[in-house]
Amino acid sequence: MNAVYEVLSADDPTPRPLIGLARLMRLAFAGQDLAPIGERLLARARQYPDEATTLLDLSTVLLLRGQRGEALSVRELAVRTDPLYRLPAPEPAALRLLVILGPGDLMANSPVELLLEWSDVDLHLLYLTPDRPFPDRVPDHDVLFVAVAESDANQPLLAAIAAYVAEWPRPVLNPPDRIARLSRDGVAAWLKDAPGLVLPPVARVERAGLERLAGGGGAVADWLADGDFPLIVRPIDSHAGHGLAKLDDRAGLAAYLETAAEEGFYLSRFVDYRGPDGLFRKYRILLVEGRPYLCHMAISAHWMIHYLNAGMADSADKRAEEARCMAGFEQGFAARHAGALRAIHARAGLDYVGIDCAETPAGELLVFEVDSCMIVHALDPVDLFPYKQPALRRLFDGFRAMLLRAAGVGA
Repeated sequence: MNAVYEVLSADDPTPRPLIGLARLMRLAFAGQDLAPIGERLLARARQYPDEATTLLDLSTVLLLRGQRGEALSVRELAVRTDPLYRLPAPEPAALRLLVILGPGDLMANSPVELLLEWSDVDLHLLYLTPDRPFPDRVPDHDVLFVAVAESDANQPLLAAIAAYVAEWPRPVLNPPDRIARLSRDGVAAWLKDAPGLVLPPVARVERAGLERLAGGGGAVADWLADGDFPLIVRPIDSHAGHGLAKLDDRAGLAAYLETAAEEGFYLSRFVDYRGPDGLFRKYRILLVEGRPYLCHMAISAHWMIHYLNAGMADSADKRAEEARCMAGFEQGFAARHAGALRAIHARAGLDYVGIDCAETPAGELLVFEVDSCMIVHALDPVDLFPYKQPALRRLFDGFRAMLLRAAGVGA
């Protein structure tokens, strides 16, 4: 704690290093009140308004405290002040990694800082936006990793990055043109005939179309050949369950539209994936060079599961089941769905990609989302979740080994 405060003095003109997402997020997960840190950062920003590291850290604190609007404004100011940041590794560093990031919140980019916390990888973070020229020169590095998320808003940025790195003199991981294919409807299209998995077709529907359907006009089959109520609806580019709903009939759709202000939505058929005990289980898996790693398994009585709302911290039985699943993941879940996971890796064409998924009662892999920017961390309390540390360490080691292989360095 004192070490964090030492870099926040508003009186010292010495340029301050970046604290970074991993360090601040670890404090937040440990229950530390970030308000005093935010206040010191704000005081320093007023004293040194051109110190981009202070602005970027301040935006991270604001995001972790739920002040998203203010955070994004400060982050934009930071990136306009300086798009390039460094988190140095202890000497000697094993590798120098340049990460290309885009604008947005904590889910807008792959969580590279969390994957490489306390590692021997020297990290350079380059924030790009489509409205400003990309730099002609960047710090020397061994590997470049594209961390920008797929979204409608980011499609122009991903296209520009693809042109920027087309003749890059270093290895490029997670090519931006492949990231651009990760929209929900895009993933459903290129995985539609993959063996061993279930991913219902996804349609993009404008608000006017849903309003007609809610009012009795048309049919679900106008958009989804296999579809009928119950349906899953969510706003385009939404994450973490924002605006996600299960609709049982037209009346339910009408009620949903009364509270949803967005103009575009994804629509798909609901698949009931509860187990024999009536509970739902959702898995977050990361593929690193195609190798699967289990990040968490959430168990809930509700179909819409997020790890934070599944009550895992409150149930020793749920944690015990997750621990068993993690311990036996390679021989169990990964072996059962090896063919489906291979198909996802091959068709995604990405070095690093995440999958939120479940198992159907028939034993198939039910895919909810394929995305390169899912939040992954090892910050949960060790006393409650001791089994997560070795599982996440395997992922982090696998990510580091991928970088070293790409650079031609022995892992």
